[in-house]
Amino acid sequence: MPNCLERKKVLLVPLDPVHDIGLKMLRRGIEEAGHQTMLLPPDLPPEEIVSVISRESPDQVLVSRTLGYGVAELLARFVDLTDAAGLRDKTTLVVGGMAIRPELAAELGFDAGFGPGTSVDEVIAYIEGRPFQPDAAKVKKEKAQLTAGYTYEYRHPAIGKLLDKIVDGILEWTEGKTSLGIKRARLRDEAWDVEMWRQGKIDDRFSEAYAALCDPVAEAYYRKGEVHPKTRRQSKEEIARLEDYLTSVEKRMTVRRLQHQERQPRVFIQYGTGCPFMDIAHIKVCEAWGADGVVHFDPSWGARTEGFIGDFLTHQEDGSVITPENLAWIKAALEPSTLWQVRAHRGVNTPETVVLAGKLGADLTKINIAYGALAAGTDPARLTVDGVEAIRMAVKYNLPFDVVTNEELAGVPAHKAFAGMLIVAALARRLGGRPMLQPLFAFSPEVMVSGQMGDNYVDFNAAKIEALRAIIDAPIWPGAPIGFLTQTEDRVQSSMTTALHAALAASLQVDAISIASSDEAYSGGPIVAASRVDTLRAVAEGFRFFGEGRVEPTKQAGPWAREIVEKIEAVLRAVADAPSFPEALYTGLLGSKEEGAYPGRGGRGTVTTE
Repeated sequence: MPNCLERKKVLLVPLDPVHDIGLKMLRRGIEEAGHQTMLLPPDLPPEEIVSVISRESPDQVLVSRTLGYGVAELLARFVDLTDAAGLRDKTTLVVGGMAIRPELAAELGFDAGFGPGTSVDEVIAYIEGRPFQPDAAKVKKEKAQLTAGYTYEYRHPAIGKLLDKIVDGILEWTEGKTSLGIKRARLRDEAWDVEMWRQGKIDDRFSEAYAALCDPVAEAYYRKGEVHPKTRRQSKEEIARLEDYLTSVEKRMTVRRLQHQERQPRVFIQYGTGCPFMDIAHIKVCEAWGADGVVHFDPSWGARTEGFIGDFLTHQEDGSVITPENLAWIKAALEPSTLWQVRAHRGVNTPETVVLAGKLGADLTKINIAYGALAAGTDPARLTVDGVEAIRMAVKYNLPFDVVTNEELAGVPAHKAFAGMLIVAALARRLGGRPMLQPLFAFSPEVMVSGQMGDNYVDFNAAKIEALRAIIDAPIWPGAPIGFLTQTEDRVQSSMTTALHAALAASLQVDAISIASSDEAYSGGPIVAASRVDTLRAVAEGFRFFGEGRVEPTKQAGPWAREIVEKIEAVLRAVADAPSFPEALYTGLLGSKEEGAYPGRGGRGTVTTE
């Protein structure tokens, strides 16, 4: 609080026909800071205002102008009148409002100008003659603990017993089995010294042993220094520009909070442009606009190639290549509060991806045997063996993981996708993991055919959440992304439907959501940063609009939730009676060919005994 010698006298002038609400808000803050204020009524002529300034002798005159027509002429005339009255040496003239820009204020002769978005604290700092330093506490973000407080107890005893029986069968079937993916993961876990690697030291023994476990593409990197034909190494000049970019961004970086209420879900975006530099630029934009987490998307060929290569690589197609260097650069660029997920759920490198993610500082990963085997191209037997190992590695590296159900997008009904998700979650539960359930908030082929969303997008999505909560006490993270197949090429519509789905998710009190940019859901080409801002701002507005209010489902949601639970139980009974879990996947119990699920071929015939 300023003392009597530091206290300022501030005259607030609405040089506007009607609008003075901004100045009223400003007056309150200035007075709370210990200064004296005087607020004039709107629509006074400039001559009368100048007379008041001459009579009251304020230290500062804060002029507000909201309406934009004729603003330059009006303000210029006001400045000329104060000059003619000999007041410029006695008081400071400041102008602000929706129609003002600092450049315009300087051009017109004001001492300072404040445009849209200026905070009360910023104006007070100017009045007191000190630099404005944003209160870090107001925007301080900490990493959310998405799995905190969940017991993973079964709430549906019959389904719990079936899941336990299926998990017993999976662990028995995988006992003594291995694969090249498991061998690489264990080698990476035991022999790859990440600190030595960070220092640029090459471990030839590791490289030689690793190359022997890879297919020819990855082997060529370790033996000949060749990278994948769809990639190239980033040049020294590109790396130097990235370093300059990050230095520049760090100096001016501030983050926002999307949530209006603490209980509202954390928001994740997905990146995978192919170019790590572009990924980092998009990530920084999203962090600045409030994203709480980011998800690494790798190219599809990476899921079918036995082994990882190295170097700081850019990729000519969608998907950013997983290499230690690429991941390390991404990690180094992140804000301390940003959750980082490296997905490992769908290919022949699943367990090693978890190890890399853990050693390089990821917070989360993604594992789902059923989805990877039925809709992502990996052989069910191979992914069952690798999936169990991946979960064990996730436990070792303290990585919670979500269990995605994107097979719904292929046409698999929600109850079958959920049965597969719950099996993986139960397996993780047994092995000490912390799984997160990821149902789709999407206009899926199932509902297109069956009509559950003919009236609204609320009821069936709400039913999904209610059904899962009736079965197990676990975190829920709808994705991926929410609103998928409801977006169009219209950026306004796309942002709007994302915000509405986000508001529904908040009403249902889920833990996190994944969102797309306003062009991502339909685009086959580049995604622009402005479109990421579209949906982040829209989601923030949705959260602000509803606050602790709710989107209320109709009475139809309850019966649909009960129907989903009943169908899940029936599917799990069939899986429990199958000769093995891989056989259940092969025969379509968790999604048939007619429903769009096709057992993958990647890694088929590569499971061996230890």
